[in-house]
Amino acid sequence: MLAMGLAQGTAVAKPTAPAASGGTRAAAANDPYTQAFLTQYGKIKAAANGYFSPEGLPYHSVETLMVEAPDHGHETTSEAVSFWMWLEAAYGRVTGNWAPFNAAWTVAEKTIIPQHADQSTSGSYNPGAPATYAPEHPLPNNYPSALDGSVPVGTDPLATELASSYGTMDVYGMHWLMDLDNIYGYGNKPGTGGESGPGAGASYINTYQRGAQESVWETVPQPTTDLFNYGGRNGYLDLFVGDASYAKQWKYTNAPDADARAVQAAYWAFRWASDQGKASEVAASVAKAAKMGDYLRYAMFDKYFKRIGDCTDPGSCPAASGRDSQHYLLSWYYAWGGAAAGSGGGWAWRIGDSASHQGYQNPLSAWALSNVPALTPKSATARGDWSKSLTRQLEFLTWLQSSEGAFAGGCTNSWEGRYGKPPAGTPTFYGMAYDWQPVYHDPPSNNWFGFQAWGMERVAAYYYVTGNASAKAVLSKWVAWASGETTVGADGTFRFPSTLSWTGRPDTWNAASPGKNAGLHVSVVDYANDVGVGAAYVKTLTYYAAKSGDKKAAALAKALLDAMALNTTAKGISVPETRKDYNRFKDEVYIPAGWSGTMPNGDTVKPGATFIDIRSWYKRDPDWPKVQAYLDGGAAPTFTYHRFWAQAALALAFAIYAELLVEGGGTGGDTEAPTTPAGLTVTATTSNSVSLSWSASTDNVGVTGYDVYRNGVLAGNATTRTFTDTNLAAATAYSYTVAARDAGGNTSALSAPVTATTKPGGSTGTGAVKVQYKNNDSSATDNQIRLGLQLLNTGSAPIDLSTVKIRYWFTSDGGSSTFGTYCDYAALGSANITHKVVAVAGPKTGADRYLEVGFTGGAGTLAGGASTGELQLRLNKSDWSNFNENDDYSHAANTTYSDASKVTAYVGTTLAWGIEP
Repeated sequence: MLAMGLAQGTAVAKPTAPAASGGTRAAAANDPYTQAFLTQYGKIKAAANGYFSPEGLPYHSVETLMVEAPDHGHETTSEAVSFWMWLEAAYGRVTGNWAPFNAAWTVAEKTIIPQHADQSTSGSYNPGAPATYAPEHPLPNNYPSALDGSVPVGTDPLATELASSYGTMDVYGMHWLMDLDNIYGYGNKPGTGGESGPGAGASYINTYQRGAQESVWETVPQPTTDLFNYGGRNGYLDLFVGDASYAKQWKYTNAPDADARAVQAAYWAFRWASDQGKASEVAASVAKAAKMGDYLRYAMFDKYFKRIGDCTDPGSCPAASGRDSQHYLLSWYYAWGGAAAGSGGGWAWRIGDSASHQGYQNPLSAWALSNVPALTPKSATARGDWSKSLTRQLEFLTWLQSSEGAFAGGCTNSWEGRYGKPPAGTPTFYGMAYDWQPVYHDPPSNNWFGFQAWGMERVAAYYYVTGNASAKAVLSKWVAWASGETTVGADGTFRFPSTLSWTGRPDTWNAASPGKNAGLHVSVVDYANDVGVGAAYVKTLTYYAAKSGDKKAAALAKALLDAMALNTTAKGISVPETRKDYNRFKDEVYIPAGWSGTMPNGDTVKPGATFIDIRSWYKRDPDWPKVQAYLDGGAAPTFTYHRFWAQAALALAFAIYAELLVEGGGTGGDTEAPTTPAGLTVTATTSNSVSLSWSASTDNVGVTGYDVYRNGVLAGNATTRTFTDTNLAAATAYSYTVAARDAGGNTSALSAPVTATTKPGGSTGTGAVKVQYKNNDSSATDNQIRLGLQLLNTGSAPIDLSTVKIRYWFTSDGGSSTFGTYCDYAALGSANITHKVVAVAGPKTGADRYLEVGFTGGAGTLAGGASTGELQLRLNKSDWSNFNENDDYSHAANTTYSDASKVTAYVGTTLAWGIEP
């Protein structure tokens, strides 16, 4: 079972100030990077932007037509869920609200972490006989692979200890892949252990299972619980494994880097919440992460629990009885399965993985699981395992570092997945053979720069937390190499490596005297501007600069972050990408001769079938004509994708930069910020542009540039003291501020704001909005008014939300004349919503007050046809006396959203919706 890595409605509360004694502080009001985090967070959480499924899980991508590691955009991965957990941890640091972080863990336990019903026969597992050996093969057409019970397998040393610690034989880890729209139609719904077929609801699925050469274009998706309802007479099992007979069964595959990232997110949540005096609020979720880390140790073992080192023949390589099968690295996967409930006979199996990739290691999580009491797993040997793993991971990275600084692929204890004999002279790491492309070959697994950035981000975080010298040594060399291959233009363009090429090999590892790897080299084949990879790269530079004081790394982090921020969209930050690989929709999916079956929708699975043949539903996707035109001989299609992991990583990059290099005081070298720009002036306006100028700032070293913010969101960069902001709406007011920055990554405070109004000539959006309302109050005569609102842009032009106000009209009914107002939830983020009660100058029937709801600059723009999503609001009088809402002008009884003509909306100062009382 091969888990491939990615190429890859939660309540929002008002910010609260952390405890003054803690190391983490509330985000400064004038910190543009924290505001950028909140803006990005708001876009991700906005219901109208479509990042989350009805179950509350993040889609891999907002867009559906996507094939990479997941083969559909509305699948999800454990990678995405782990990024979600980290995103909510950062939100807790900024706002003091930990409910969203806890909610992410709650959703994960109900969905992507299989429940007992989904692994119902796990109690039948025998640790003395973990699994039956089946060799892997190089090509998909070498499958099915025959089970071979004559090959000795080792003993699982974890199972009994875990069962004793947690009172169950169930495994606690995330399955790597789910079909959130049930587009395949298996209906393998969490918590059911069954197949309910086509229809709504998330479904467990799996794909890769046929060797290192099997690309996503050659996979046959299958349900994780195969009850023989679909596929052939044995479901899908006999496509992968050869056996005398087949039993209905369940099986799950874990991606260890995702579970390790979930632990990493829990570490940051615990650290930040502790600084705020709120550790108790996250304690339950942190304990879940510690439990996940306990089971994650299965990734440290050989696939069949055979001896580590010099294991070059499946028959003679000995089975291990204890820790001899433990390599202590984070391998590519672990997996577990068993007989389906009611299928007759009780049995279950578990396997680790023999192959480890440099990009999967996570020394920060290993350190946290072995050093932070709140994250120490229950099992007696877990802390020691993770402590040894930390050392082994750092050795592994040192062994794989090339002369230039990039990291080569990894190692395996099972050459070609069948304990073969490596070529003569192959270097080894603790007896495991070097593999420049471990696990998969189409494309080669270590050719993607993203694995470099992902892996180094974790090393850099570990270095930032601990100051470890080994981590610093490999980081310093890697940062120098990557920086030398990176450019950021004065016009905001940027590029860094994309595809890498490898020659040579490392020296055989000698822990007492590591080699210099003089013969191991990397070269850059091509470059790209992938914003998700860029975000990981920025986080690496930020952690490293904050600890080491490296001014150049800090400056590059800022330059890249600012350049990426210029590629803003209504749904996040993204750049167009041309998908030449989409010609592979016609690739044949190998099906053995004589095998035939059907997918749930009736697509035939038979020899000669192609990727699109068994996924005919893709032809109904609204973007399919672009692909079809390409398949018919046209140009390769271009897409602007919003991958969840990438958008979350961008938000985190803003937050981490703000925390460490803005709030944290720079790089430890030059910590003096430039003076605040003065004299910000509007020099010219047109119907779609505003020109600005300002006075020069000064700095102890030197000002390198200026950042211009429109309504609190970065609009662009300037190296001079002038800037023209373009592509604006006509007859619209905008607020501008400017900050100066220096080479050390220090940023000045924002200047005094100036307001500019574009000239008439284009659409202002006036009259192109409407308000919908629902009553959230079960009683019309209690001491609070509770309501739900959402604003819709009914026109085609985008509307700057900071220019919009909504008024809900009501009577105060005596009592106090002062009010408390609250936004309990906003899809855009409560921090981006303003609210206050205003007295009506001349009281009207049904209204002597109105609740005025507005939006900060962080809310961004509302695209044509889009909705803000739900705003949950409430208000009370300061003396908490009762209202009588029955005679209020805007009050209505409906408890679902409907158009509300008595709730008014204004664009600028113009009434754009509704009728005033």
